[in-house]
Amino acid sequence: MNNYWIRGVLSLAMIFGFFLIIYMGPITLILVVMSVQIKCFQEIITIGYRVYHSYELPWFRTLSWYFLICVNYFFYGETVADYFGALVQREEPLQFLARYHRFISFALYLAGFCMFVLSLVKKHYRLQFYMFAWTHVTLLIVVTQSHLVIQNLFEGMIWFIVPISIVICNDIMAYLFGFFFGRTPLIKLSPKKTWEGFIGGFFSTVVFGFILAYLLSQFQYFVCPVGYNSETNSFTIECEPSDIFVMQEYTLPAAIQNTLRWKTVNLYPFQIHSIFLSSFGSLIGPFGGFFASGFKRAFKIKDFANTIPGHGGIMDRFDCQYLMATFTHVYIASFIRFEFAFT
Repeated sequence: MNNYWIRGVLSLAMIFGFFLIIYMGPITLILVVMSVQIKCFQEIITIGYRVYHSYELPWFRTLSWYFLICVNYFFYGETVADYFGALVQREEPLQFLARYHRFISFALYLAGFCMFVLSLVKKHYRLQFYMFAWTHVTLLIVVTQSHLVIQNLFEGMIWFIVPISIVICNDIMAYLFGFFFGRTPLIKLSPKKTWEGFIGGFFSTVVFGFILAYLLSQFQYFVCPVGYNSETNSFTIECEPSDIFVMQEYTLPAAIQNTLRWKTVNLYPFQIHSIFLSSFGSLIGPFGGFFASGFKRAFKIKDFANTIPGHGGIMDRFDCQYLMATFTHVYIASFIRFEFAFT
């Protein structure tokens, strides 16, 4: 019970902190995403050091962090070029960096690659290549997907808040349904997960996402893309809301009309999109957690770290978020931008 109290109190504290960060605006959100990314990278790399007893490998700790810096330089440089064109055009040093950004990024990575080759030691070849691969897979999982989180944020804070909230809601509701009603095991990788929790979490999350989408769609602060005002040197969140954030009337199917006696219903189109986001977050999102469970079982560890008492490491809380962020990014590119490109 003591552990449940600790988890409950810290969960409420994290939710409150989440709301506070949203209130503080896009810059704070970007800094938080970067901090979470760095901590997740550190937790996974530390496991590699510990499992493979690689603390004595020459240069490897330095090279791991060097590659992290290189990849972040590439991704954030791309973001600056895409979203802050006015600032880049105004500052001559930024024009140079933007023009040769990919060449500079490749040169930086190439320098790290050469340093790795020069660091190879005869008795440790296999171990050094293990850790080289470990670092790059970690970069793929953590840095690439955290970059997608930030790209989603620039599309409008609603594309950042709703997916993250969906995963949080599903995690909580699946736990509660499983705790009170769980009887049937779901998957061997996570013995505490049950079908009752999985199904209860799904329906609860769809309802939650639908309501949250309705509430947030009413405010420009959440629905407008995040822009940069070069005159005031500040972020701006002002726009004429796009059609998916404008209330529309929908005709219900005949079967529902006969049952509810309603012919039409007024909805924000984003509420319909939220059903698909919630469905993914409830049905496929948990597989990110199962993947993490399998990873931890493979290396015989309970948590990625002990950063948060009762919850484990930061990666333990964000294992599903990265998968959700990738789906959101793909969903925007496939169904939102594509739809408006042909309307």
